[in-house]
Amino acid sequence: MEKIFWKESVDSTLTWAKEEAKKSVGKELDGALFVANEQTAGKGRLGRVWTSVPGENIYMTLLLMQPEVRAENASSLTLVMGLSVAEAVEEMAGIDAGIKWPNDIVLSKKKICGILTEMQMKEQKPDFIMIGVGINVNQKEFQEELRNKATSVFLETGKEMSREELVTKVTACFWKNYELFLKTQNLKALKEEYEKRLLNKNQQVRILEKGTETIGTARGITDTGELLVEDLQGKVRKVFSGEVSVRGLYSYV
Repeated sequence: MEKIFWKESVDSTLTWAKEEAKKSVGKELDGALFVANEQTAGKGRLGRVWTSVPGENIYMTLLLMQPEVRAENASSLTLVMGLSVAEAVEEMAGIDAGIKWPNDIVLSKKKICGILTEMQMKEQKPDFIMIGVGINVNQKEFQEELRNKATSVFLETGKEMSREELVTKVTACFWKNYELFLKTQNLKALKEEYEKRLLNKNQQVRILEKGTETIGTARGITDTGELLVEDLQGKVRKVFSGEVSVRGLYSYV
């Protein structure tokens, strides 16, 4: 059973986990979960801030110490966790959850979860990997500028959910999927389940990379988690990062 550390309020569970990992010896904190009731400076993808409401949502970071993951494959763990959150929400809430590549979990075309993975290297190998997860669980309202883009499990189902039970379910789904990932060091065994929920698939997408914008159609993901995008000339390329907007999601119409 993983160790669970709890704080009423932290700046960021990712920062907290990183501090503890640096002080730890060997694999003593492997699988540890850092959970807070509130974050005052939560981190989002591409340097964004994750807005945190106290007492209603899940703010947690899972720590993997000296994992058997090759450095070039670490970013795929974002997708492993994304699938795990989607499966857990579906099972507990009885509602279909979609995934917007690479790291957003979506209900009714609005975001309920973001995931951020960070890695620390030592002697050319990952010393530790942290997977930060923020899930809007029981939040009742959002700031006006977020209402078209964000929702919560409560707003979609009308029912409050136990955050503790959802944390337990998410981590159980993650360990199951992580085991499959480790066998091949890629997403081959998980790709079918991931693509089943991939909202980008066969949809027009707008890709913003380094100040340039391109339009194409997403066709799925590779075994290593890149998004496959077909351009207007029919050529398929792999998208590694950047901002990918999907028509009809988050006000992109």
